[in-house]
Amino acid sequence: TFSFDHQGEILTFSLVNFQIVENTHQVHMSASQFVQAYDNIVSGPVAQYLSLSQKIGGDVAKHVGDRLTDVISTYVLSSPQAVLTSLLQPVSKAIQQIQAYRESNRSSPLFNHLSAVSESVPALGWVAMAPKPCPFVKEMQDAAMFYTNRVLKDYKEKDKTHVDWVKAYLSIWNELQNYIKAHHTTGLVWSKSGPVASASGAAPPSGCPPPPPPGPPPPSMDSAGDSSGGTEARNALFAALNKGADITKGLKHVSDDKKTHKNPDLRSQPTSVRSGPKPFASASPAAPAPARSLPPVMELDGKKWKVENQEGAQDLVISDTELKQVVYAYKCNKSTLQVKGKLNSITVDNCKKMGLVFEDVVGIVDIINCKDIKVQVMGKVPTISINKTDGCHVYLSKDSLSCEIVSAKSSEMNVLVPNPDGEFTELPVPEQFKTVWDGQKLVTTSSEIAG
Repeated sequence: TFSFDHQGEILTFSLVNFQIVENTHQVHMSASQFVQAYDNIVSGPVAQYLSLSQKIGGDVAKHVGDRLTDVISTYVLSSPQAVLTSLLQPVSKAIQQIQAYRESNRSSPLFNHLSAVSESVPALGWVAMAPKPCPFVKEMQDAAMFYTNRVLKDYKEKDKTHVDWVKAYLSIWNELQNYIKAHHTTGLVWSKSGPVASASGAAPPSGCPPPPPPGPPPPSMDSAGDSSGGTEARNALFAALNKGADITKGLKHVSDDKKTHKNPDLRSQPTSVRSGPKPFASASPAAPAPARSLPPVMELDGKKWKVENQEGAQDLVISDTELKQVVYAYKCNKSTLQVKGKLNSITVDNCKKMGLVFEDVVGIVDIINCKDIKVQVMGKVPTISINKTDGCHVYLSKDSLSCEIVSAKSSEMNVLVPNPDGEFTELPVPEQFKTVWDGQKLVTTSSEIAG
């Protein structure tokens, strides 16, 4: 840990095998207990993951290579925002290289491996995600689950190395979350001691004591009345306190006949209550009411399959379906629903991070008010509607390429069509449009810069 005096504040940086260059001065960081705890992650699940990646070889070994090693071993435990931004630049560059490698190797037989890493590696930027760094890492880990599940499905019965690779990779994020909870629950930790760098950038000898903490803040000015009145009142108060024992000379003497503890009759008399404003209520805000947790539902109600309030359920399966039935999924989070057979329609409403896999739908699949949804068509579907949704990936089958996709008020939509080799080509759905008057009516076309 190293402390740095930056505009009057004592700040701290901690890194692993990293060197800060600030104003052309190089400062070497010393290890701390935080770094030691992080080293345990690097030498444990990270080392196992890298070893298995080299064992798998091919694009997986090239993908991790020096890029991911550098990202994982470069770790900022605490720094000011201005310096933190410059320190994270090489980390951001390495993450971009990892994602670019995945995009340039979509035809790779190990594309699911590359995608799992590419989707979740931004979690290493948690140091800039105060006050909730741990939920951010969990969110990035969940983004990888869609692809790691595909790896497990493809290699579960073929090659145990790939299964171990998935377990090792996911354990990195599990251990990182435990580390953050233990040392940086709400963000980067500020050091209260340590050597202070001089203006030349060189640290003083280790024997120098840490600087004293800053003094208390100056007393606040009296908000009532003018500044001169407040100053006079404070001066009078300090003068009275400086009298010492003589301060009691101005008190009135109370005779025995007026003391209630010596006259029981006085205690029985009603006392007058001084009227005046009520005291201020407690300034502490009331605790928010706990969020209402509704029980999960998965049942057939008449002709409707109701799937509601599912949380983290990855094995939801509806298999006994009929053509006249519909499926309605509502408020499901981090779950996966598989629908077998042929049915009338499917609606996914107000769901987050949900996966939907179905075979045949004769009507429509409606995605509304959702966020981060993945839909995979195994058979046929005539229409998919996407409304008020942010983040929707639609995987079409060879039999569903004629499907109409209707969207409104949505963003980050992508359609993936299958290639002859079994891989998918990802195509973005336009979000920006151009409308012109042709003399008789309005003509709307997708903008060329919409992607």
